[in-house]
Amino acid sequence: MASFDNLLYELNATTGILRLTINRPSKLNALSVATIQEIHQAMQQALADQTVRGIILTGSGEKSFVAGADIAELTAQDEITARRVAESGQETFRLIEDSRKPVIAAVNGFALGGGCELAMACHIRVASENARFGQPEVNLGLIPGYGGTQRLTQLIGKGKALELMLTTDMVKADEALRLGLVNHVVSLAELLPFTEQLLGRILTKAPLALGMVIECVNAYYDKDQNGYQTEASAFARSFGTADFREGSTAFLEKRPAQFTGK
Repeated sequence: MASFDNLLYELNATTGILRLTINRPSKLNALSVATIQEIHQAMQQALADQTVRGIILTGSGEKSFVAGADIAELTAQDEITARRVAESGQETFRLIEDSRKPVIAAVNGFALGGGCELAMACHIRVASENARFGQPEVNLGLIPGYGGTQRLTQLIGKGKALELMLTTDMVKADEALRLGLVNHVVSLAELLPFTEQLLGRILTKAPLALGMVIECVNAYYDKDQNGYQTEASAFARSFGTADFREGSTAFLEKRPAQFTGK
């Protein structure tokens, strides 16, 4: 198992819930290139580990999920290296988005720039009441580079996404909920317990079917896929699983299903 300098990797062996905590509190958990690489490694490790069933992504402390990119590091980039940084970040965030294991962002405070992009790559977002979202890159003469222009538009629509990126206005948690940027808003004290409870409810369902739902929803946004065909294919595959046989039998026998992910 890999060790990490900028992340806490905490697996609850009983529930199968992995908590990944970005741990750079002195930098408000800003995303350095090394931190993104560690997130990528941690996700690969989690996806390969059969004992990991679901993932919560959060930040250390009470002020910030991820306050943005590491600006000092960005100033050292040129056009060539900046493209590599963007492509590396996009690859990591796609790994999260395409994960067949559910990933929930527990957003504790500022989620700005790369932090907002990271949260949007997760399947579900739960925000604390003090959370703030935004894409302030144009203040620096930059634009979002880790998929923010695409995912923000997908989540809240073209007009509002353009407004937030062009004005760099921050969105409070309640407004983020109204816009559909987050799924739930809770107190800071409730954030992790609520998120764990939500993920726990999800993990009572059939693991293969959960992954297929994620696959099909993501296909809607993939220009190279026909989402309806992806759904039909996944629907057919589900009939060949032990989980389908168990789920349907348990329903008819009026008992809880015991899924194995097979």
